[in-house]
Amino acid sequence: GYHADRWKKWLIGNSSPLQAYFDTSDQDPFCMYTYLLDITTWNKSTRRGFIQVKITDYDGNTVESEMNSEASTFQQYKRVKILTGFYQDIEKISKISLTFSTNNLIGPKHKLRILQMNLKSLNNPER
Repeated sequence: GYHADRWKKWLIGNSSPLQAYFDTSDQDPFCMYTYLLDITTWNKSTRRGFIQVKITDYDGNTVESEMNSEASTFQQYKRVKILTGFYQDIEKISKISLTFSTNNLIGPKHKLRILQMNLKSLNNPER
């Protein structure tokens, strides 16, 4: 990694194309593994809320994503892309679980029906 006060000078001096991700964890080793969740829903009515992602590997190791601070709007047949991060990297995913929450303690519980989903590692795009 690069110290936060020196990143700009390093990026400007680097002539090759580069992607930089500046989300870090608050725990050692401070790296976050970033994934892009791309989902299409088929609820007839619009839903607004948060998605938490849990991924599991073939050995049963499980990690949960950090909760996104902004709610997303889900409309029928519309794609939504959500950036999500994990403290650990799971190399071979065997199971993906999604939890939808409106963060509303009072009122009816709503389900989010998923038509299509794609989870892509931004740190390892070849996966």
